[in-house]
Amino acid sequence: MNKQLRKFIMIFFFALGMTTSHTVFAQGSKTVTGTVKDDTGLPLPGVTVQEEGTSNGAATDFDGNYSIEVASSGAVLIFSYVGMNTVEKTVGSQNTITVTMESDAQSLDEVVLIGYGSQQRKAVSTAVTKVDAEDFNQGVAQSPLELINGKVAGLQITRAGGNDPNAGTSIQLRGVTSITGSTSPLIVIDGIPGGNLDLLQQNDIESFDVLKDGAAAAIYGTRGTNGVILITTKKGKKGVTAFNYSSYFSKDFANSKPDFLNASEFRQAIADGVIGESNDIGFSSDIFDALINKSNLSQYHNFVASGGGENSNYRASLYFRDLEGVALENERKEFGTRINFNQSGFDDKLQIQSSISINLNDANLLGGNTTTNLQNQGIAGNQFGVIAEWNPTAPIYAPFSDTEGTLQNQGLYGFYQPQNGYNPISEFANRFYKRKQNTLSGDLKLSYELTEGVTASVFGSYQQDSWNDRFFRSTQDYAQYNSGSDYNGTAYAYKANRFNYTRTIEPTLNINKIYGENSFELLAGYSYQYSTLEQYSMDNSGFTNDGFLDWNFGAGNAITDTNLPRPNLYSFKEDNTLVAYFSRLSYNYKERYFFQASVRHEGSSRFGANNKWATFPAISGGWLISDESFMENADFVTNLKLRAGFGVTGNQGIPNYQSIVTLGTGGKYPVFLDNSDRATYYQTYGPVRNPNPDLKWETKNEYNLGIDFGFWNNKLNGSLDLYNRKTEDLLLNYGVPQPPYVQGSIYTNVGSITNKGIELALSYRVLDQGEFTWNVDATGSYQENELTSLSNQVFSISDLYGGNIGNPGDLGDAIRNEEGGPIGNFYGKRFAGFTDDGKWQFYKADGSIGGVTDMVEEDKAILGNGLPKYYASLSNTFRYKNFDLSLLFRGKFKYDILNTVNLFYGNPNSGGNLLTSALGKYSQIDEAPQYSDYYLEKGDFVKLDNLTLGYTFNLPEKSAFTGLRIYGSARNLATFTGYSGRDPEVQDTGLYPGVDDRNFYPRTITVTAGFNVNF
Repeated sequence: MNKQLRKFIMIFFFALGMTTSHTVFAQGSKTVTGTVKDDTGLPLPGVTVQEEGTSNGAATDFDGNYSIEVASSGAVLIFSYVGMNTVEKTVGSQNTITVTMESDAQSLDEVVLIGYGSQQRKAVSTAVTKVDAEDFNQGVAQSPLELINGKVAGLQITRAGGNDPNAGTSIQLRGVTSITGSTSPLIVIDGIPGGNLDLLQQNDIESFDVLKDGAAAAIYGTRGTNGVILITTKKGKKGVTAFNYSSYFSKDFANSKPDFLNASEFRQAIADGVIGESNDIGFSSDIFDALINKSNLSQYHNFVASGGGENSNYRASLYFRDLEGVALENERKEFGTRINFNQSGFDDKLQIQSSISINLNDANLLGGNTTTNLQNQGIAGNQFGVIAEWNPTAPIYAPFSDTEGTLQNQGLYGFYQPQNGYNPISEFANRFYKRKQNTLSGDLKLSYELTEGVTASVFGSYQQDSWNDRFFRSTQDYAQYNSGSDYNGTAYAYKANRFNYTRTIEPTLNINKIYGENSFELLAGYSYQYSTLEQYSMDNSGFTNDGFLDWNFGAGNAITDTNLPRPNLYSFKEDNTLVAYFSRLSYNYKERYFFQASVRHEGSSRFGANNKWATFPAISGGWLISDESFMENADFVTNLKLRAGFGVTGNQGIPNYQSIVTLGTGGKYPVFLDNSDRATYYQTYGPVRNPNPDLKWETKNEYNLGIDFGFWNNKLNGSLDLYNRKTEDLLLNYGVPQPPYVQGSIYTNVGSITNKGIELALSYRVLDQGEFTWNVDATGSYQENELTSLSNQVFSISDLYGGNIGNPGDLGDAIRNEEGGPIGNFYGKRFAGFTDDGKWQFYKADGSIGGVTDMVEEDKAILGNGLPKYYASLSNTFRYKNFDLSLLFRGKFKYDILNTVNLFYGNPNSGGNLLTSALGKYSQIDEAPQYSDYYLEKGDFVKLDNLTLGYTFNLPEKSAFTGLRIYGSARNLATFTGYSGRDPEVQDTGLYPGVDDRNFYPRTITVTAGFNVNF
């Protein structure tokens, strides 16, 4: 962290503390009054206020107010409420005490979502983790899932693309479960399966419930293999009318600049003979610094109105968010609304729940790292990769000149254009790449209690997502007019549209019955979901001026001028249907013994005619040991429950139409019609894949054994889970002979993956004394995997290669996933040293040593592994009077990283610019870059991922506001690691983890200041 930023953060937090420490408290009195609120700032009626050691007590009224006479100023008041943590306050000189009560996340009465329903915590017999709003990470959350990063054992959330506001988040739960299918958990938002995260704002989320094991996720059948994340949004509350306004401003500071030579160091390398003298162009520039948006400032505003009466409640939020990336030409502006409404009638027998959510956003993608079709074509994104090629003695701006003896610059419009490479600042001036996206969701649920304990419901939802992409390169863009360009100085335009929607309907019947000490709950339901996707795109060139931009495609001469690149037209549509019948039985005996079984019978249009349907059963049980009579003398044990479960889930997250023959275009065929002497050319079509009527789901069988515990009145509580999961019938393309097959490969079910692991979650109230509390939460997980098989008697593949290193040198793939081995193995040459003249030496398979030309494929070996084995987090929360301070540490351990930046640019023979290490640590190398374990480094790290300091004001009774909190937050504040690269948190999900890509988006420290006011 640079000194200026460190100083800025220290001053910011110091100022926050100073400006909030001068709170005036009322003088002492034996009559104490005040208000009790929940953690959202809303009043709590019915809270018990007890004077410690006496029978003297009171209760809060409908508005959360209380009044109590106490014996003396030394009295201690105890505030208690079902489902909330008990709060103790010493009266002292105060006569007004305002209390905020937080939910007891480990309370046995806590309600946990389990999919199509809920259970009390004590009845849950599967592996489910709940994270409530008060435990969310503070500050900027570009993805809603960042709110729970480090909060759920076994859940990996990674932003390998850095803090790009338009980049996605990689999610993986309990390891890799598929080769070609989906590997991300199913997202369910307020009951909508496959919910869109773009429709969620951090202030609208009430809780996350993560279904981790097969027994919990099996109720979702073909989409449950990777786990399920149930997200609940906030609702209005009966009897309370309230308004809330939340806002923050944040700024990113780049902290990951690679150590390339600056202009003076570059010239010294020329003087030392390392770089050729002709490379000194005579200027000085810092292209990395030029690409940084130093004035970036992001902001967020959210206004909420909520309330309710006896039979209805509502909540409506309106938000605006403007995220500016640390890179130039990289921004996301969005605004939207979420409205929900609940109504009851017929003596509360009829319940109506409805919500609608809309998000409209404009994105600038030109300077970002977002994966798009344009980026894949090499014409957008990854701009920071240029710093390795940029000559620091070259100017960024320069006039055109082709005269020898002066700066020769072929750029015609004021920008310097390297002969080999490009000028990203010039591209920013002469291009745009923008996206307008509209996303909406609506749902309605009707429930009616037919008779006592029997409720029928029907849930319906509609989701829609559409975007419009625009890309344009002007006539002044160097790619259009350079001497080798096919565009001959004309402009280029591209436009694309994407539209998809999903319709869902799910009727259910729920029966709850109690017979003495026996309690039953039976769920039966039907699910129908239909999804469709439509796409089109077009491009054209030959625009002789920039006046129309991309709004007059017909003006492009490439339509008729065959000397220009051919225009392209593309359109596509696909759809799929998913139908299921499901049921679940929950049984409870004596509130001590719990049993649950579910089954889902599901069919998908994605699979072959012979395997359209499959059945996914699950069974689990729990034993609340702490309630047994033999535990009566174990006073320190508050809660002890043993859980065990088994479940079967599927994965239908593959492309559509893989089981049937689809046609593609071929050449043109001449046909002479009506004896015409001129041919009419007809488009030919042919099959592009082999049909597979036996194509079916990938199926995962998972066992889970868990224990939940709480000691000393839940001062220490947590859970421990052990799991073993095996995914079978993995889908992959296998080579087949021609004939009898039409195409050379077929998509079919063959392989299997095994995952085993341990997960631990702990929570400890270190101190809870009057006005000072200290809570510690920790999670840890260990995971190992094996690519158990890839072949059978018919189809055979021994290994899967990936993680391409690229050029120069065409160094191939870094990772080999081998049958019978773990996923993510680095595979290549073993470094044996350098010769005296700086040539590479490697170990051969027989133990001898050879040079680059001596190595053959058989000499390669396993070098390391890019998948972390251990994940851990530690969260500390401190509260003193009105102050709160939280610190979150995260770490990943026992894995390797391939440092491709060092591999290419730490080599004096690489060309372009060099790392300073090329003149130091790596200066002895006198041969082209080679991939070996020489460039593998330990990736272990610990991050101070979040630090937040807040202050909640004591407001006078007549204040217009009912709550006010201000806070400051810093994200990714410090990293402790031995890794020499930019950041050790590289991609660690999927089959090819651990490669630190040369094309990168800068890692940043994000500093945020915000407030939350209720009125």
